Amino acid sequence: MAVRSILFNIAFYLNIIVWMIGCTPMLLLPRRWTIGCVHGWARCSTWLLEVIGGVRVEVRGGLPRRGMPLLVAAKHQSVFETFALLPYFSDPAFILKRELTWIPLFGWWCRKMRMIPVDRGRGATALKDMARRAHAEAARGRQIVIFPEGTRRPPGAPPQYKQGVSLLYATMQVPCLPVALNSGLFWPRRKWQRYPGTILVEFLEPIPPGLDREAFRERLETAIETASDRLLGEAAAAPNPPPIPDEARARLEGMVAAATPTTPPPRRQAG
Repeated sequence: MAVRSILFNIAFYLNIIVWMIGCTPMLLLPRRWTIGCVHGWARCSTWLLEVIGGVRVEVRGGLPRRGMPLLVAAKHQSVFETFALLPYFSDPAFILKRELTWIPLFGWWCRKMRMIPVDRGRGATALKDMARRAHAEAARGRQIVIFPEGTRRPPGAPPQYKQGVSLLYATMQVPCLPVALNSGLFWPRRKWQRYPGTILVEFLEPIPPGLDREAFRERLETAIETASDRLLGEAAAAPNPPPIPDEARARLEGMVAAATPTTPPPRRQAG
């Protein structure tokens, strides 16, 4: 596993460099011509993960019709979902931190694809700018992809949903597609190991526009967390499960305890 993990990491980053350099001339063409390059890179990266890393991907659920404006809110546990979700949308625009646009070549592609950078240091002003740009891009028929917790969270960690996703939902007035997954078990954050198995990604029932912010946030969090916990449990119950972090194991045990009916104590006989 260690050898496969090292080989995959090398191949993954070399693949990024080769695609970015090889497709650089495409940056001079209209943006619609470059979307195919981005989709191709994402599919190639997923293929390398399976062939070298031994990690398959199973996608469940349905997607709205291609080209439909949409707010996509996905669980964020690893680097995996930052590229693997791309091919499922015709023209996605990711919400990302501004610093990523400063990376040579990669930043050029972010700007070419009109991704939406956020300057976290500007607080409420940054959120308003993000919402304004997202509304404009959705009006062009694009799919706006956001990770509601703002950063990667390990499997089983308590959810920390930020206000940005609710602001986008209220501003854009389009359906929101929740996405659950368990990628953090197989591609842990801040670790170089890649554990073989099957990453599960599930597109859930879209949330229609029109809810108030609090009702939306509660519905979104419940949908994503309930489904992600279920996918976590499926991976843990597999014949050869990946290592389960202590926090995730405790969460699974809590789920089992909550689902187990309690037996009332026997009634004592009178006298």
